[in-house]
Amino acid sequence: MANLHVRNLDDDLVERLKVRAAESGRSVEAEHREILRRALDDTRNLSFEEVSARLRAATAGRKHTPSEVLIREGREDR
Repeated sequence: MANLHVRNLDDDLVERLKVRAAESGRSVEAEHREILRRALDDTRNLSFEEVSARLRAATAGRKHTPSEVLIREGREDR
């Protein structure tokens, strides 16, 4: 197995990691591994519909340019 060293972390972040690890009954190192695992595995088993729903929720309320406008602008640039 590989080792990962993370440098230059804010003291507040390290303290929050320690608290979270204690609340989970894990060591700081084990908690760090769990956070990385969850972050990287989060979307691997999601369906297209679930990923789409997350994207719609994340971009809700933002102004979007209709695709036909973008296509027209691209053609005019040629």
